[in-house]
Amino acid sequence: MKLICGLGNPGKTYEAHRHNIGFRVVEFFAHALGFAWLGPKFEAMWSLGNIQGQRILLLKPQTYMNLSGHSLRQAIQFYKIELPEVLVVHDELDLPCGKLQFKQGGGHGGHNGLRSISEQLGNSNYARLRFGIGKPQGEKAKERIVSHVLSGALDEEKAIEEATVVQAAKALGCWAEEGLATAMNRYNQRKEAKKA
Repeated sequence: MKLICGLGNPGKTYEAHRHNIGFRVVEFFAHALGFAWLGPKFEAMWSLGNIQGQRILLLKPQTYMNLSGHSLRQAIQFYKIELPEVLVVHDELDLPCGKLQFKQGGGHGGHNGLRSISEQLGNSNYARLRFGIGKPQGEKAKERIVSHVLSGALDEEKAIEEATVVQAAKALGCWAEEGLATAMNRYNQRKEAKKA
């Protein structure tokens, strides 16, 4: 079994926020494959299905971002999933809007969802699909990071973001069917999605 965990915050207030892009990607992926969402279990909404005979568990922790690791740890322990079969989808400040990048392991880079997961698993060597949301520029940029992630895409970014969600879902399918190395080779070099 493989586990794909999308990160975000529960509730309508947060749906369109950049910080919820992990939720949006796994939701689109589930919809495209006809997977039904169930829950709560593991303090999460979850969905289970098959791709080419491969069982796939999708997870959307409902613990709020800072405690995402509690939910993921429960699911991993219940299904006895090995760490190489785990992929976390999250928003990434250090990539421009429209850029996707698979990554194996690494630090949390200040992302509290990743911080929680690494702490709960006692290991940071899990795969990630980083979804670029860009970062504030100019004066007091660091002070504006929280408001940036907890707000929606700008009008000029929305078409790019939507196209990238579609590409991210395809990237998840590639990872599930062909593995991380193939997914990295295929998607890490892609240019930013163009407006329709």
